[in-house]
Amino acid sequence: MTDLDWTPIVFVTFKALVLGTGMFFAIKWHYDQGKKDKDKAKQNRAVLRASGKVVTVFVLLLVGLGIATFFLIRMGGLELDLTLP
Repeated sequence: MTDLDWTPIVFVTFKALVLGTGMFFAIKWHYDQGKKDKDKAKQNRAVLRASGKVVTVFVLLLVGLGIATFFLIRMGGLELDLTLP
């Protein structure tokens, strides 16, 4: 058996052990945090609501910028080829 035959077996086994251990501790940590932070549910909802508002404003501004750019390009006389190939 050459060195190249056992190398993938060792590395895949090591990777599986490391990722499995990491997933176990990540799930355990999230479970423990969920038990500890029942009081912060209202605060989390407020943060989610605020971040939703920020995302909505950002998307609206992005669409507005796209529309303004489109009309400025048309007013400037530039040609836009909007046909798909």
